[in-house]
Amino acid sequence: MSSFKGTYRYSVDSKGRVNIPSKLRKSLSDEIKDYFVVTRGFEKCVYVFPLDEWAKTEEELQKLSDYNSYDRLFSRLMYENATDVQLDSQARIVIPVELRQHANIEGEILIIGNRNKIELWNPKVYEDYKIKQTESYESVAEKVMNTGNTSDNSA
Repeated sequence: MSSFKGTYRYSVDSKGRVNIPSKLRKSLSDEIKDYFVVTRGFEKCVYVFPLDEWAKTEEELQKLSDYNSYDRLFSRLMYENATDVQLDSQARIVIPVELRQHANIEGEILIIGNRNKIELWNPKVYEDYKIKQTESYESVAEKVMNTGNTSDNSA
């Protein structure tokens, strides 16, 4: 199981290659450490899955129904730009041009470790995304983690 965390700023070269930081590479299992699947992410980013984590994602996608239009659309969007990539000798992967266009990636790139995947962002797009969030970190944490305390602690 891969687990990624942290934020890194790197550059993308003219061929769409980006270095995967060594701290993130250390989280990869030995069997699949050089192999990834890149695909379209949410909120204008690119997802980079290690092969073992992509296999889990595919298991979930296989459960989608061909009889449901949302399931078909989501499956198509995930798979249409999914590409197998391998680290080169300089620990770089190539981000396909369609995915770079989707995420408006050129020049500088923000690399974010997010649980089972790596996210690639245009730094400006990511900052704009965070600015648009209207709820506080604490409020989001309470809703997501179900930490709302209903007992009255005043005495």
